[in-house]
Amino acid sequence: MTRFVSFRRPDGTPSFGRQDGETIVELATDATPSLKAALTDGSLATLADGATFAAADIVLLPVIPDPAKILCVGLNYAEHVKETGREQKAHPAIFVRYADSLVADGQPLVKPTVTERFDYEGELAVIIGKPCHKVAAADAMAYVAGYACFNDGSARDWQRHNIQFTPGKTFPGTGGFGPALVTPDAIEDLGALRVQTRLNGELVQDQPIADMIWDIPTVIEYISAFTPLAPGDVIATGTPGGVGDKRTPPLYMKAGDKVDVTIGIIGTLTNRIIDEQ
Repeated sequence: MTRFVSFRRPDGTPSFGRQDGETIVELATDATPSLKAALTDGSLATLADGATFAAADIVLLPVIPDPAKILCVGLNYAEHVKETGREQKAHPAIFVRYADSLVADGQPLVKPTVTERFDYEGELAVIIGKPCHKVAAADAMAYVAGYACFNDGSARDWQRHNIQFTPGKTFPGTGGFGPALVTPDAIEDLGALRVQTRLNGELVQDQPIADMIWDIPTVIEYISAFTPLAPGDVIATGTPGGVGDKRTPPLYMKAGDKVDVTIGIIGTLTNRIIDEQ
C-alpha cells in the first residue's frame, strides 16, 4: 500500500510526499511541485525520496489542493434516496464543488453564518490519474490513481433553494478531503469497505461501498461522456443513508463538534466544526 499526502513543510511551503507511518518522505521537485503535477507527468512512481519530516511537524493540505474539477454524485445509495423521498432516476445526479470549499484532515470545517442546517455526508472520493474522455465502464478503473475520504458538508437550506444542489454544497471551507491518496493495489475488495461517519463519536452512517447504485466504473463512464477528466480531478461518489437532515429530530453540525469519516484501510478524515468568522 502506498499513501500520498499533500502538505505544508514546517516553513509553510506547499509540498507532497509519501506517508510511511508517522514519517512523511518528500517527493516534490522543482519540475514536479505537487501531487497533481506528478499524476499529470506520470512521474509519481519514479520520483526519488527527498527530505523526511515527522508527521507531527507538517500541516496536511487537501489530498489534491488544486483539482481542476470536483464532481459529486448525489443520491447514489438506495437508503439515502429513500430517506430523501426522491424518485430513483435512470442516470446519476451530478453537481460540482470548488477547490476553495475543501479543507484537509485535521483542519476545521466552517459552518456558514447563513445556515443552521450544516449537515455531514461521508463519502468515498476517487482521484483520477490519467486523462480520460468518453471512457467505457469496462476500461474506467485503469484511470483511477487512488481513493480518499470525503465529507460533502452541506448547507441543506441553500441546497434546496431551487432544483440545483450547488449553492448548498460549495461554501468555502465546508468540505473535508483527506487524509491521503491510497493506491488501488492496497485494496483487495473495495466494495466490502464501509463508509462510516461519526459525529462526536456517535456512528451516524455505515454502509458498504458495494451498496452504491452506480458503481465507480459506471460513474466514470457517465461523467467522462460529457466532460474530459484530467489527472488530479476528484469524483465524490455519494453518501449513504443516515444524514442529519432526515433524522427525527434533525442532527446538524455545530461549532465544537467533531466529525470523522472512516473507510477501512483508506483511513479516517477528522475535522472539527467552527463558526464562520
